[in-house]
Amino acid sequence: MQVAANQLAAQLQRGLKSLYTLHGDEPLLIQEAADTIRVVARAQGCGERTVHTVAGAHFDWGEVLASGGSMSLFSDKQLIEIRIPSGKPGKDGSQVLQQIAQQAENNDSTVTVVILPRLDMATQKGAWFAALDSFGVTVRVEPVDRKALPQWIAQRLQAQGQRVVAGDEGQRTLQFFADRVEGNLLAAHQEIQKLALLHPAGELSLEQVESAVLNVARYDAFKLAEAVLGGQSVRVQRMLDGLQAEGEAPVLVHWALSEDIRTLHRVRTALDAGRPLPMALRENRVWGVKEKLMERALPLLSLATLTKWLDDAHTVDGIVKGLKSPGWPADPWQALQQMAMKVSLACSMR
Repeated sequence: MQVAANQLAAQLQRGLKSLYTLHGDEPLLIQEAADTIRVVARAQGCGERTVHTVAGAHFDWGEVLASGGSMSLFSDKQLIEIRIPSGKPGKDGSQVLQQIAQQAENNDSTVTVVILPRLDMATQKGAWFAALDSFGVTVRVEPVDRKALPQWIAQRLQAQGQRVVAGDEGQRTLQFFADRVEGNLLAAHQEIQKLALLHPAGELSLEQVESAVLNVARYDAFKLAEAVLGGQSVRVQRMLDGLQAEGEAPVLVHWALSEDIRTLHRVRTALDAGRPLPMALRENRVWGVKEKLMERALPLLSLATLTKWLDDAHTVDGIVKGLKSPGWPADPWQALQQMAMKVSLACSMR
């Protein structure tokens, strides 16, 4: 049974199940979801907790089965957590997880929580994950999108009795806060808690937030590519600076940007040949956030423009690998900036 992370508390109020599976790549939200289950389980008699972390090819899955089959020595019920950081339980683990899932409905003395990273669709279609999903509650923990981050911060502040000033100043405060913590939700949580220590409950000014919140933002090349497609030029510059400061490899940044240019070129070619946009996107394996961004950007872009961008991407590929090209900066990051800004400005609505 699939349950959204924000619906987990409500589901637990309707009754504690014997099996929960949490998967996602946002450590803070995974931790909070697991904590929510632990609190309810403890209140309902799970006084003993056992944690198994699956590491290495020779992990002993027999210990997991043994702990699940034994009675708790100190309470009526026990909580067993199975953490699989790689998301790959292996052949033996797959069989054990299926066995645990099938026995969950008849096991009133044990609550099992399986904690996984973000899983691709192929893994989610595997027999072991299907069994966990079929016999228990599955919680897919999604990251907080950049657009939703200011509201997420506001809700966290409200939970600790604080709020930003109303109106435009408050929105600027939340945007400033989001810029400082983007891509690093755990650090964002810590910065919010810091404000509770520094200032009393009530209203927070922009000056108070600016003086307290550290720049703990973390970026990745693929989020940068999304910002480029979204025409967010200011954010693109900030992310490029951040990636360079973090020591990211320019070749990875180039690959993420150029891959989107190649996809746009293929889809544009298909559109000019009479292919419907939804079909062209699907054939080029464009889904989710990228699908919406490309749907908005493609009407602004001609095949000639995209062909020129392909040439630019080829040129920057050489610069990233140490070559020089007339009319382009010799520095890889400056060349990446020139390419990214050209695309970003063209993809903006202006």
